[in-house]
Amino acid sequence: MTSIVIPFLIFIIVIALVVVILVAKGGASKGKSSSNKSGKSISSKGKSSLIKEYEKKLTHDPHNVSALEGLGEIYFEEKNWEKVWGVYKTLYEIAVAHVEIDVAKATLRMGVAAYSLEKYDDSIRVLMISAKKNPDSFDANMYLGKAFYKKNIFDKATICFKKAKLVSPENLEATEYLALGLFKLQKYRECLPYLKRVLDEHPENKELLFDMAVAMAEAGMADKALKIFVHLRPDPQFGALSCLESGKMHEKQKNFTAAIADYEIAFKLQNVPEQIKLQLMYRCANDYISSNNIQKGLGILKQIQSIHANYKDVDSLVSRYQELNQNQNLQVYLLSGTSDFVALCRKFITAYYKDAFVKVEDVSVASESIEVICSVESNKWEAKELFRFYRTQTVIGDIYVREFHTKMRDTKCDNGFCVTMGSFSESAHKYTEGRPIDLIEKDELCKILKKINLMK
Repeated sequence: MTSIVIPFLIFIIVIALVVVILVAKGGASKGKSSSNKSGKSISSKGKSSLIKEYEKKLTHDPHNVSALEGLGEIYFEEKNWEKVWGVYKTLYEIAVAHVEIDVAKATLRMGVAAYSLEKYDDSIRVLMISAKKNPDSFDANMYLGKAFYKKNIFDKATICFKKAKLVSPENLEATEYLALGLFKLQKYRECLPYLKRVLDEHPENKELLFDMAVAMAEAGMADKALKIFVHLRPDPQFGALSCLESGKMHEKQKNFTAAIADYEIAFKLQNVPEQIKLQLMYRCANDYISSNNIQKGLGILKQIQSIHANYKDVDSLVSRYQELNQNQNLQVYLLSGTSDFVALCRKFITAYYKDAFVKVEDVSVASESIEVICSVESNKWEAKELFRFYRTQTVIGDIYVREFHTKMRDTKCDNGFCVTMGSFSESAHKYTEGRPIDLIEKDELCKILKKINLMK
């Protein structure tokens, strides 16, 4: 009997175990199936469905934090900045009653939205809160700096960019903005390493290359700056400005031929802004005149008149150089080198005393004038004379005439003549009354110059 019962019990136990195992597997399978089904249902929901779901929750509870945060994430991802501002503004306003709200994040996203909407004052206001809550936030410092930059508050902008770089030293955008901020603050030497760092990565950035050249020029690196300006001359966008800057640098070197070449290149560029074009033409005209090519310079000045009436002193320059263009001796008097000028002055004295013998005893050259001491003999008289020739076209005051009179007495000259292409002040004329000094102004000077033949 026992031998029959034991195998039967074993059989029953085995059957029971099988049933338990099958039931367990079935439950697990069912659970897994249910889980997959549920997961599939959630993942298939689109953004529009989620938005509707969040909005429905907000209809019943306008301050539902999870719904607001969900909407904020979606709108921020879509860059829907108006709605981002509205959602995170609500979150910020209710944060006092909801400690679970991340105020630093809410104000950061408000600031990004306001910046993107070009509401820079609002952006600065909320980003300052975010940066105070989280000083190590790269985005808070970066966007705050950019907002200050847009408002032309460059000192505060650079502080923010420096903080951003401390958080992310290799970030190229922060480096570029820091370089530009320092450049705007005219901290040229300080901005150069940052400009170089960005240009190493983006050598095609012509704007930064131009800024680097300007910074180098201002920092005393003229040779390096000039090379960059010359390199940029053909550029459609920065070529005209580069020609202008390189021309200025060549002018400082008194290399008027090179400066004219710079400006002539700019004239061939397309779509040059009128204001820059006029500057180029004005400088080019003056450089031609400085090179004694008055006719060419005068032609460019007249072109400026046709483009922009009353531009700078162009009208007076045209009047002046038209006269010069017709009088070669006048050109020599105002524009020639020292040796030619001295030769002309000697001829002037001879022409002034056409019926007398003139012997030049001494010639001295000063920065503003030259002086000639000579003895003059005629059939009826003889005298020792002092001539001073001024090349300026301005008004000469009595202080110069007084000093000239002192020089006459020191050199024991009988008479003195002050000659200028400009004029003498009323007080200067008054001082000469009763004194052996003649003041020769523009009109009388031009009459005598017309009688002189330098070729003889």
